[in-house]
Amino acid sequence: MSSDTSIKIFTTCPVSAAEEPKAAKRRLEEVAMWSEQAGCEGVLVFSDNRQLDAWLVSQLIFSVTRRLSPLVAIQPAYMHPYTAAKMISTLAFLHGRRVHLNMVAGGFTNDLAALNDATPHDERYARLVEYTSIVQRLLRSADPLTFDGRYYRVTNLKLTPALPTELMPDILVSGSSEAGRAAASALDATAVEYPTPEALAAPAPSALGGRGIRIGIVARGDGAEAWTVARQRYPEDRKGQITRKLATKVSDSSWHHQLAAHENTGADERNPYWLVPFQNYKAMCPYLVGDYERIAGEITRYIDSGFTTFILDEPSDEDEMRHIATTFELVTQRRAAA
Repeated sequence: MSSDTSIKIFTTCPVSAAEEPKAAKRRLEEVAMWSEQAGCEGVLVFSDNRQLDAWLVSQLIFSVTRRLSPLVAIQPAYMHPYTAAKMISTLAFLHGRRVHLNMVAGGFTNDLAALNDATPHDERYARLVEYTSIVQRLLRSADPLTFDGRYYRVTNLKLTPALPTELMPDILVSGSSEAGRAAASALDATAVEYPTPEALAAPAPSALGGRGIRIGIVARGDGAEAWTVARQRYPEDRKGQITRKLATKVSDSSWHHQLAAHENTGADERNPYWLVPFQNYKAMCPYLVGDYERIAGEITRYIDSGFTTFILDEPSDEDEMRHIATTFELVTQRRAAA
């Protein structure tokens, strides 16, 4: 995908729990294999009450690829930090590969209510910092861990098998809210943002270390062709628009409300930013649409502003991954020339 080792590119797993099992498994395997063939670092695996278990999906990803790393979404409400650390070290032991962590503090309020988790939004990020700190310390040291925090306490806790240093996971945290950015800073994690139209026009530098962006891409050699493909793939859908409004009401994630607050951008070949897939509940992020050169230019501006991690939307097919790979190859060429 990109020969620049400072840039990490992830795709996203399908939302497959509602599909017929054989078709869902096949689609998960295909997306993992396409992502690896395109040279991606890994693939994001969702975690909420309606999804397949993220750890078992990660095991499936390991079974059909040779080097791809699952980016597992972890919500503290689902498991103890020791269990998460044990999953990471066990998968590393069995496969000799890394698991990256997308630490999730928010979610759908109905999901949290069903789990009897009434912790307020900002407090969930404080809890996330404790949770992730325990996971990191268990993975980094063979010594027993004692931790006495507000939300978690452990005494002489030791992780077996130990994790090899080179397989230590990268940590990603949502950076859309002040609490999320503070958590990312405290954990030395990558803060992941969902770009708004204003941010796309002028991606601002940040005092944070690692920065990531969640975005979809439809790129072609010709911009008009890219827009034709995008509009055919993600048509306006009244039912989807209603579903998006309902989802926004039951989500307390800052990025969700920030994107939902924007109207359709009326994007065209002069403006690559496109919210229609998000607004019609076909995607969980904005899209960039246009010719290779234009999209490569937008991505390069983000990299120049400090973004080094890109989480792409689920690829529609193998051919789409090749188009995206072409775009990032242009990014590499631009940066080498500069």
